[in-house]
Amino acid sequence: MSILTTTHLNFRGDARAALEFYASVFGGQTAISTYGDFGMPRDLPGADNVVFGQVENQDGFRIMAYDIPGQTADSTDVAGHTYRENGTTVTDQPFFVSVRGRTIDEVQGYWDALCTGGKIIEPFAASSWSPGFGMLTDRFGVTWSLDVAPAYAE
Repeated sequence: MSILTTTHLNFRGDARAALEFYASVFGGQTAISTYGDFGMPRDLPGADNVVFGQVENQDGFRIMAYDIPGQTADSTDVAGHTYRENGTTVTDQPFFVSVRGRTIDEVQGYWDALCTGGKIIEPFAASSWSPGFGMLTDRFGVTWSLDVAPAYAE
């Protein structure tokens, strides 16, 4: 069993520049996928923004980042999370903690424990990049993103 905990930074359009900067500081490999890569029509505003970004080096430095999608809000909770009709989650928090495990059972256990007294933002379920992904704010106000490592990340 192996678990990775990573700080996940949230940006408003400059995630790519930030990731490139961190790679120049710490070295390592940069991986970037855009909203367009995940199916957003490329002619829409924001399609080139980062939906998944990461810098990782051989010494163990790892940071993830994305560009917060859209700004049209329906409602905002106490922790600063905005929920939209289309299911997109926006957070005004500058970061959240990302936890990645190797199996659904492993991550499901963390998920179940963190949910106690918390608020689910995105239910734990299969996603386009992972066999299991979910996002929640725990009872202490900390936002967590949990996922199962996709096969290509092994």
